Amino acid sequence: MQSEAFMKVNIELDMTPDEARRLMGLPDVSAMQARMAAEIERRMKAALDTSDPQAMLKAWFPVEGFEQFQRFLWDSAKNAAGSAAKTPKR
Repeated sequence: MQSEAFMKVNIELDMTPDEARRLMGLPDVSAMQARMAAEIERRMKAALDTSDPQAMLKAWFPVEGFEQFQRFLWDSAKNAAGSAAKTPKR
């Protein structure tokens, strides 16, 4: 019966995030991130300029998420109104 010997090795590297990205062979997406941030900022400013709360929420939430959030608010309001009506006054 052979016994297998295992060894645990820890290597600590001191590098910047950019150096780590290049070491792992990951692509540089900083230009894309800058364009996306500029587009998000443009959309948010356009929504704020309209002073329309619904437009601002749509800019933050995806369509499905916004509708779910809206249903949640309506259901919460209905439940609160329903429980207030059922509570006996003292």
